[in-house]
Amino acid sequence: MFEIDLASQSHSALLEASQHTKQDNDMNTTTLDQIFALIAQKHLLIETLETRNSDSLDFHDVAVWNVRQALEAAFKAGAELGASMPKATEAEIAQD
Repeated sequence: MFEIDLASQSHSALLEASQHTKQDNDMNTTTLDQIFALIAQKHLLIETLETRNSDSLDFHDVAVWNVRQALEAAFKAGAELGASMPKATEAEIAQD
């Protein structure tokens, strides 16, 4: 499975690495979780998005400008990831 050190990766490096996971939905979910974690760490100074069952660890005071930066980063990551994915053909769309 593909491992990545989130603290040392940029958005573009993480998105590039995600190209190796397009074949498996579970791995795509992992990639999204990694992108979310990277954004939380970088912009919100939140160490992990895992529930730790402790108010002092699970709730955070975050400045609105940091929330805006995190939202912008998530939007850009989604746009880049979406643009890099192959587009569905009419036949594939008709199957759904």
